Amino acid sequence: MDLTTFVPEKILVCQLRQIGDVILMTPLLELLKKRYPGSAVHVLTEKKCVPVLEHNPYLDRIWPVDKRELGSLPKEVAYYRRVAGEGFDLVIDLQQTPRCRWVVYFSRAPVRLTRTPPWYTRWLYTDWVEPEKAYASAMKAALLQPLGISWRGERPLLVLTPEEKTAAREYLASLGLLPGQTLVAVDPTHRRVTRRWPARYYAELLETAAARHPDLRFQLLFGPGEEAVAEEIAAMSTGTAHLLPTGRLLSLREMAACIDASAMLVGNCSAPRHMAVAVGTPTLTIQGATSSGWVFPSPEHGWIASDIECRPCNQNSCDKGLACLTGLTPETVLPEFLKRLEAARRSAA
Repeated sequence: MDLTTFVPEKILVCQLRQIGDVILMTPLLELLKKRYPGSAVHVLTEKKCVPVLEHNPYLDRIWPVDKRELGSLPKEVAYYRRVAGEGFDLVIDLQQTPRCRWVVYFSRAPVRLTRTPPWYTRWLYTDWVEPEKAYASAMKAALLQPLGISWRGERPLLVLTPEEKTAAREYLASLGLLPGQTLVAVDPTHRRVTRRWPARYYAELLETAAARHPDLRFQLLFGPGEEAVAEEIAAMSTGTAHLLPTGRLLSLREMAACIDASAMLVGNCSAPRHMAVAVGTPTLTIQGATSSGWVFPSPEHGWIASDIECRPCNQNSCDKGLACLTGLTPETVLPEFLKRLEAARRSAA
């Protein structure tokens, strides 16, 4: 079959997790919808990731996987059979997890795309691609090559409503943000220690930057169970006038709206950085074990990392004292942060 002339009526994209990966997948939705404007595009994803896909104009339906509701194998299989029963012509499996494979198996779609699978599951797919190393969204989009579709710089997309943007501004004002002050969102958390710049370094960086620019205000972002990191940074600061109060735990969309209201975001290699790209907020990422392949390739999105030989290792643990992070001092990061802050301010003006 010549897939470049193939026109599917129903398409399913399988990307269960994580939140950042689901955001990075959204350029595929745009590429597919623009190539096949009459086709229905569906996504299979975990329930926790659904909020970042809401209001996406290139998406027709979301199939949420709620692991609590699907508490047994029979329930799971029945749900995956139900999803597959929609009659998809094209299934794109971005993860090859057992859950995705169940749907691929039941779908019987004439075209089933994925990255190069292990030999024992190749029978599930009709075509596959081995992506070259590139920006994460570009690597995901590479799976569309058999269809004659190429990534041309399409950005991740997270669509906020006007009401959500207004609510974010009102919430930030309730925390003490005043007109004329410049807000910078800060993402100091990560569940992997090899991706988490030390809290004491964040405290020093923010305090030093605020001393040079008294109009700066910083909002410390955190997810469930991560409040202690924000509290630790505040406790390590000699003054906290530059820090907005910790506030309550934000939903994913509330966090995205606060990032949208910020001049820029500085932080670790984590989901909020991809949110920032998806809402158009400039970023500076402090890289630890991961590579720059997670950074959107445009001037307003930058990264900084130490130049030690073992980086990037992409490991979740370290026997070298996290030298790639502890060796990257606030004094080293500050000039790059200030340079990008100034560029973000000029762009906003």
